[in-house]
Amino acid sequence: MLIDKVTEFFVEADDFCREFEVEIRKHLIASKASGCRLRKSQLSDSEIISILLLFHFGQFTNFKAFYTQYVCVHLTDSFPDLVSYQRFVALKKKVAVPLMMFLKTKGLGKCRGISFVDSTHLKVCHNRRIHQHKTFKEVAERGYCSIGWFFGFKLHLIINDKGEILSFFLTKGNVDDRDFKVMKSMTENMFGKLFADKGYISKKLSDLLFGNGIQLVAKPKKNMRNVNLSQTDKILLRKRAIIESVYDELKNICKIQHTRHRSLANFLINIMAALSAYSFFPKKPSLNIQFETENSQLQLVA
Repeated sequence: MLIDKVTEFFVEADDFCREFEVEIRKHLIASKASGCRLRKSQLSDSEIISILLLFHFGQFTNFKAFYTQYVCVHLTDSFPDLVSYQRFVALKKKVAVPLMMFLKTKGLGKCRGISFVDSTHLKVCHNRRIHQHKTFKEVAERGYCSIGWFFGFKLHLIINDKGEILSFFLTKGNVDDRDFKVMKSMTENMFGKLFADKGYISKKLSDLLFGNGIQLVAKPKKNMRNVNLSQTDKILLRKRAIIESVYDELKNICKIQHTRHRSLANFLINIMAALSAYSFFPKKPSLNIQFETENSQLQLVA
């Protein structure tokens, strides 16, 4: 299965890297003496990105085992200039910016007027090892979620009804889901209705989104007055679990969360590669909603 994806990943990554290299050269600051040195590594950026995507598309849970026991054994024909594992880990950092741009341009879907928002925790260590944890000591924070306390980060996602990721935001573990900066950034190019859980209920947030053409829809809490919701909104609120299915695939298939990171750069690259690989999944959690436009009005047909 992975071998069949090698060509698809490499073609997409190589086409993007060629365009990215042309654009980035226009903004380089030339050296006064002999010009800017652009030394090429043994592995190209497109090959590195392809290998990263393959890992998050497969059944391996450990990247070292994936690279040494699968890539270096079974994919030597596809990647003839493979380097050692230690060298590959060092080369990963140089594709951080291209990988981010690849995710933003190739890995995100389009808003269709019906979107779902939620966040999930990303642990970086077990709670018993928080005091002796060093890698993310200065950047990670303790947070609280439905499973209890954790130490790490939060990944905020907005998806459409087809299960495609529209936007994402990574924060510390103690950041509120209703944070204005996070929500404003994530909903910048969105419209229509945004379905959320009770944790997103906030009048100020609803007013902010409404001013940008977005209606926040959430099931009211027990101590709140009943909110008049249409039958369609009630049905879609019950379908909000679709984003939980997306998080399940990201964690259990794409391995977006593990506690073996040794640097912040590798942690961020792991997240970007996992989100990019998810965009290539042939089947994503979907509601199978069709939109029909009649008399300039949008009608929902489920």
